[in-house]
Amino acid sequence: MSEGLKRLIVIVAACALLDSEGAVLIAKRPAGRPLAGLWEFPGGKVEAGERPEDALIRELREELGIEIAASDLTPLTFASHAYPDFHLLMPVYLCRRWRGSVAAHEGQELSWARPDALHHYAMPPADEPLKTALPELLRMGRR
Repeated sequence: MSEGLKRLIVIVAACALLDSEGAVLIAKRPAGRPLAGLWEFPGGKVEAGERPEDALIRELREELGIEIAASDLTPLTFASHAYPDFHLLMPVYLCRRWRGSVAAHEGQELSWARPDALHHYAMPPADEPLKTALPELLRMGRR
């Protein structure tokens, strides 16, 4: 790969948080942030030396006010997308159990959506493939 094509790789962990009725939580990026107005799966940047699971536990506590144990997170899939300034690698975890009540702590709008209705929500480019992959992965998990 030539020097001009190298990009910083940013790792962001995301969570498909499923409620007891099978709806998944998505959050709308607030005004003033990159990709504002688009819906995404909750999570955030993995800091240097941090495991993706620990980043999710930290981010979901900060963003949603819930507590999750690492044992509650199941690796589900990943997304990979080349943005103009960096390459995003996003491990996605499934979580069906948490403690506390989900609430928006960072000005984001929250919505519980049926996985097969995610196509109704505009999402960042890295999340787009998950709109079709997530419903299929969840169906496969029930078999």
